[in-house]
Amino acid sequence: MKDIFTAPFVEEMKDITANMYRLGWDERNGGNISYMLDPQTVGEYLDLSHVIRTIPTGFEAKPLIGKIFIVTGTGKYFRNVEKDPERNLGIIRIAEDGTTAELLWGYSDGGKFTSELPAHLMSHMARLSVDPQNRVVMHCHPTYTLAMNFVHPLEEKAFTHTLWEMCTECIVVFPDGVGVLPWMLCGNNTIGEATAEKMKEFRLVVWGMHGLYGAGRDMDEAFGLVETVEKAAQIYMLTCNRPRLNTIRDEQMQELAEAFGVQYRKDFLNL
Repeated sequence: MKDIFTAPFVEEMKDITANMYRLGWDERNGGNISYMLDPQTVGEYLDLSHVIRTIPTGFEAKPLIGKIFIVTGTGKYFRNVEKDPERNLGIIRIAEDGTTAELLWGYSDGGKFTSELPAHLMSHMARLSVDPQNRVVMHCHPTYTLAMNFVHPLEEKAFTHTLWEMCTECIVVFPDGVGVLPWMLCGNNTIGEATAEKMKEFRLVVWGMHGLYGAGRDMDEAFGLVETVEKAAQIYMLTCNRPRLNTIRDEQMQELAEAFGVQYRKDFLNL
């Protein structure tokens, strides 16, 4: 059996959480990540027949029965994952009842997965229904995106259009736009259900006055979506109180999207 601490998926989680903390996206224990793993690969590092303990998820996720995830822990700080992954991360498998997680590794202090796990599982199911290759869901609190929530209308077309205007690459990177939810109580199934419904249409969902959800086929895609939105939001916040002399016009955004062959939200442009 290979050493779990050298597993590429553990290394990815260490690297990405350290980077997100460094960028200021995940203060204290803010933010969480779930990463669906290949069972065959995990089996090279863990005895999949050995279940340490079972933990109720508080949600029925039958489409995910047997799926294995590495998930950040509740109350855990991203800055600590790199130095102590076994305490701050856990590898879980959704049990046959669909409502229980079997702990295969991690949470060594007796902890458990993030309180947002139901929202993550719902988002995974929603994304898998439109993209069977989806594997990553991440939630964070990127500074400028959050700041933009307080000074910009929280409406999907308007929010997306403004972000698209900020950087030439934006309509190419997230041509499906950004979903937007109003402020909602976090840590419960209601916000999870609302997020999952948006995830059928968008890979990015703003939680009003809270943060951002991003989903992707791998860690790079999910992280890249978030960082591109955050860069655009930063440019907006640095310029929104000044006269705008130049902008990327809608016809130019259309030209970009069509040149790169992406399926973009035509209804989010004013043509």
